[in-house]
Amino acid sequence: MSNEQDYLKNIAEIRSMMERSSKFLSLSGWAGIMAGFYSLAGAWIAYSYFGFDPDEISYSSPELTKVIALALGILVTALVTAIYFSWSKANKKGEKIWNSTSRRLLASMAVPLAVGGILIILLLMKGLIGLVLPLMLIFYGLALYNAGNYTIKEVKIMGFIQLILGLISSWYVEYGLLLWASGFGLVHLIYGIYMYFRYER
Repeated sequence: MSNEQDYLKNIAEIRSMMERSSKFLSLSGWAGIMAGFYSLAGAWIAYSYFGFDPDEISYSSPELTKVIALALGILVTALVTAIYFSWSKANKKGEKIWNSTSRRLLASMAVPLAVGGILIILLLMKGLIGLVLPLMLIFYGLALYNAGNYTIKEVKIMGFIQLILGLISSWYVEYGLLLWASGFGLVHLIYGIYMYFRYER
């Protein structure tokens, strides 16, 4: 009986080692929670203070520069927060955050994010602002869906949800800001809370 238990324990340890070597497991629930909070706050500021609420594809806003600056601020803040919490989680486990797995994870996200970013800049230059919010959701969803191959399955599910919201937003352009806030805000909050209670608590 003891030999059988040792055998099962060894198999579990080998499986755990293989998973750690092939999956990036240092994603933090708190990073998702904070990203959701930043996004919801940003959407509220854009709507309440800058009057930004695209209701058609060709949309003009006198406060567009401020909205872009706000969006970039949210992006940078969310990235810094994600890096900090992921580093902190990896450090507690005695693992390195920058390794071959994290490099593969970032590489899988790089192409959809880069292409999406370039396309969004082109759309802004053409004044097609109503398509920006849906495409942000779609390309971010594609990046997350790809990243799900190198981390936990919940990331792929979240990517799929972002894709669905982006497609709906492409049809209902007038609800673009609400759907953007739902995807980047509410979905991140739910994901982060789930991650915390499922993997970290």
